[in-house]
Amino acid sequence: MFVAFRAITYATCFIGFLLIYLPARVLSWSGIRRPAAIHATQIVGMIVGCAGAALALWCVVAFVWIGKGTPAPFDPPRRLVIRGPYQFVRNPMYIGAALAVLGAAIFYQSMPLLAYICIFILIAHLFVVFYEEPTLRRTFGTDYEAYCHHVRRWLPRVRSAA
Repeated sequence: MFVAFRAITYATCFIGFLLIYLPARVLSWSGIRRPAAIHATQIVGMIVGCAGAALALWCVVAFVWIGKGTPAPFDPPRRLVIRGPYQFVRNPMYIGAALAVLGAAIFYQSMPLLAYICIFILIAHLFVVFYEEPTLRRTFGTDYEAYCHHVRRWLPRVRSAA
């Protein structure tokens, strides 16, 4: 239960800062306001944003229940998480976060938020390549190597129906 509390605390801080506070600042600095009416574009934005948030939440739950840890680099899972969304791509939490902000960019029709997403993805990629993957290799060894061999970093494999 304490692991769940820690995961909720860390996820709330991450979400609050990187996915709510900073994007709100970007919108404020760019002078973009909430649309006066909800049209198809805003509905698409809400769907994309909710899908991204749901994916990120699913990842947090997987870290707690399967990995017995949290998404925070200083309090990582004790077990390698390769089920749930992690069976399709190795970094679904970052994908979910990017989709959540992409939903906001669509909702507000905001190019500055789109630029923010690009920067977020670049930083996440660099963090994954230079910190997370080496750390996971040291921690989980051949199990992680086998996982990397079967599951791609960002895009799921398309399997043929043969």
